[in-house]
Amino acid sequence: MDLHIDEGNLKAVVNSRTDEFDPGKTEAELVEAALANPIGTPRLSELARGKKKVVVVTSDHTRAVPSKLTLPILLKEIRSGNPEADITILIATGLHRPTTEAEQRRMFGDAIVDNEKIAVNDAFRDEDFDYVMNLPSGAELWVNRLALNCDLLVTEGFIEPHFFAGFSGGRKSILPGICNAATVNENHSYKAIASPYSTTGVLEHNPIHEDMVCAARKVNVQFILNVALNGEKKVIAAFAGDLERAHEKGVAFVRELAQCPSVTGDIVVTSNGGYPLDQNLYQSPKAVATAEACCRDGGVIIMCASCCDGMGGTHFEKLIVRGTVDEIDEYLSKIPPKETISEQWCAQIYSRILKKHRVIIVTTFLDHELVKKANMIPASSVDEALEKAYQLMGRDAQVVVIPDGVAVLAVKEG
Repeated sequence: MDLHIDEGNLKAVVNSRTDEFDPGKTEAELVEAALANPIGTPRLSELARGKKKVVVVTSDHTRAVPSKLTLPILLKEIRSGNPEADITILIATGLHRPTTEAEQRRMFGDAIVDNEKIAVNDAFRDEDFDYVMNLPSGAELWVNRLALNCDLLVTEGFIEPHFFAGFSGGRKSILPGICNAATVNENHSYKAIASPYSTTGVLEHNPIHEDMVCAARKVNVQFILNVALNGEKKVIAAFAGDLERAHEKGVAFVRELAQCPSVTGDIVVTSNGGYPLDQNLYQSPKAVATAEACCRDGGVIIMCASCCDGMGGTHFEKLIVRGTVDEIDEYLSKIPPKETISEQWCAQIYSRILKKHRVIIVTTFLDHELVKKANMIPASSVDEALEKAYQLMGRDAQVVVIPDGVAVLAVKEG
């Protein structure tokens, strides 16, 4: 989308440095090199020897994991050590709707859909899950039985800053990826989300992250493949091996490129980096939380999100339109962890942000009256949104632009 700002108003354009990074290898070479030199584990081909049932957990249609590239390489590595391995690809949906066959073909390619066993996690089908343990938070851990009954559990994903888990990737393939709704809900409780450590870029003392690591260790994830992506969703680095050590190496790489000092503006314009993360309003707080770090109190945040898939969740939609921002937050704050409502965390984060900032949503798919009911301001184009923001903040308002708010880790200095 083209945005037009007078030079006098433009304070800064904040980008991750991933687009500047030259890995010096092709995407396939990066993935193959990571698998050939795993961090803290033997090669995956060695781990696969003698294993009968292998489960590979991958991400769903809401994530930009380049599985069309990575999965064939992963499967080849497994079969080079064990040609007879019985492999199931398990799509980690968390609480999202099931991934359709058409989406699977777009994500994985026809060859994998036609020739491999694929299962889609359904967090709301209780009979698919077994109880494992109680997590550090006290939440019960229920995990998809396919992952519990295999001989080798492998996960793939990608690493980027995450607005309450610190960073994506690694342990997130298990929790929330392939857990039941009750486990995911309690991990994302009002209390957990409200922790000062449950924020972008923070892993230490983060209660959500701690539950996630514990869950992934307990179900014996033996090998991960995580990649880092640039703005074009191209692989610029790959990390394979031990659940925590490989993820930590990837996090350090992403942090180095994504982290920058926050620049405070009266108006902050951002997006979720386009499809697939901008397909509904439920996913949009990711970038809005980045903009929050750069917007002065009382300022305006402009969020560009097509929302071609609508609101993104029936619970979220009901919660985000149930009253004023204060009424929504008060209602959510009284919900005990074990009674957490699916998707309430995005309504909670929006409520936190909307208490300090006005938010304009640029969307052509979402009904504008619904946006207003959600205590936000609708606009059909980014220039229209900017004009509305100027009317609220004055013609001399300083504008900060964060083209991909999910890729940036804005840190307030001091």
